Amino acid sequence: MMVDPSGQAAGEIDPMPETPHEAPPQWEPTVLAFACHYCAFAAADLAGVMRLSYPTNVKIIRLPCTGKLDHFYVLRAFERGVDGVFVTGCLPGQCHFLEGNTYARKRVDYIKTLLPQVGIDPQRVEMYNLSAAMGPRWAEVCTEFTEKIRKLGPSPIWWADQQPSS
Repeated sequence: MMVDPSGQAAGEIDPMPETPHEAPPQWEPTVLAFACHYCAFAAADLAGVMRLSYPTNVKIIRLPCTGKLDHFYVLRAFERGVDGVFVTGCLPGQCHFLEGNTYARKRVDYIKTLLPQVGIDPQRVEMYNLSAAMGPRWAEVCTEFTEKIRKLGPSPIWWADQQPSS
């Protein structure tokens, strides 16, 4: 086995713990929401119809079912500079595709194990379950999650992109 000067075995991944950085003055977190078409997206629509306010920096991607969520989608979002991602599926036991929300929950848990290996705090990813009638809860989730990301600060990937090259 080859060992580099730092004492780490060659080929071994060195998980970089995310270090909090002071956010630039006008920084606003970028949040991506993957939403189930039947429940969570309908809840977001209901929140709009009810004229409930929630952060405008939450961008929604509608999925036919959260069971369609692939870990690649989430990792790619972080690679592109998103500060936080949340997944919203049907209530447990009420998935229109039977178990899609259960599969999504397992994938989100798996993604949380991958993120520290690339230097991203696993708190930047969450899963919530909503029904179509939970418009007010959608607005709460968006607000709570955005505040959580605001406290964590900019994504370390975003932060690395802002540093001058040497």
